[in-house]
Amino acid sequence: MLCDSDAMTTPELPGAGSQQPSPHPQHPQYAQGQPQYAQGPGVPPYIAQPTPTNTKKQLNVVGLIALVTAVLGFIFACVPGALIVGWVLLPIAFILAIVSLFLKDKAKWMGVAALIASVVGTIVGVIVFTAVVATSFDNAFGGDTKVVEPSKDGAVESGSKTDSSTNAGTRESPYPIGSVIESKDWRVVINSVTLAATDAVVAANQFNKAPSAGFEYILVNYTATYTGDDANGQMPVFVSVDYVTADGTTVDGTKSFAVAPEPIDNMSTLYKGATATGNKAFEVPSATAGQGVLAVRAGMFGDKVFVATK
Repeated sequence: MLCDSDAMTTPELPGAGSQQPSPHPQHPQYAQGQPQYAQGPGVPPYIAQPTPTNTKKQLNVVGLIALVTAVLGFIFACVPGALIVGWVLLPIAFILAIVSLFLKDKAKWMGVAALIASVVGTIVGVIVFTAVVATSFDNAFGGDTKVVEPSKDGAVESGSKTDSSTNAGTRESPYPIGSVIESKDWRVVINSVTLAATDAVVAANQFNKAPSAGFEYILVNYTATYTGDDANGQMPVFVSVDYVTADGTTVDGTKSFAVAPEPIDNMSTLYKGATATGNKAFEVPSATAGQGVLAVRAGMFGDKVFVATK
């Protein structure tokens, strides 16, 4: 039997061109050179993760300057003699604080603190400034009120300038009715106080209403004399007479708008030596009407003094 040598096959030996199976399955991580740790058949390999790094924010120099400026401005704003320095520093600190908050990769807390300090410092500065102005105004125009009390026989005794160190003229120790209260431009005298004057007030004008339940009208008769040197004169409206209740509430006479019988003319101009006399009505609590006091100012810039109602 003939055998065809061409039909016979010779097994191909492994050579350079043959494909050898890899001892480990191919995985994309091998190509990237990253380590794997096999944990068993069918378990995905563990891949090491990179260690995170924390980036610390840099010092905010602008915020630091703003904070220091705000603190200095706050301090100066509280000192009456150095207010102007505070008014200059606080706006600068406010602007720098705003700028510091927009700086990238910079700490923000100092800018926030500077912003708060500048705003609070400005508010405190306004309060201090107002107090200083009020004190200066009072020293310049007030403090010249003198009170002369009447003697037991009706004549007036020599008096002196009101002094806050004494109790005379306070709510707790008011001056008696008939005392002469005099400032630079005005002389005021409380002539009389009429309690339980509801009937007289209601009858004085058809538009006057009856007082509220538990209240009554009282009448205060006083004289205002202009003693100033203004060539154009002044009106008695600059003289104020108010009623203060026993619990400390001020009644200025505008609550009821009642027209008093024989009212004082506050709108006519008075020249030096001229006088206006008349009544003013107040709606006050009936139970404590006689326990209240009158708060009197002899002119716009006069000191407030208190006069008894009986």
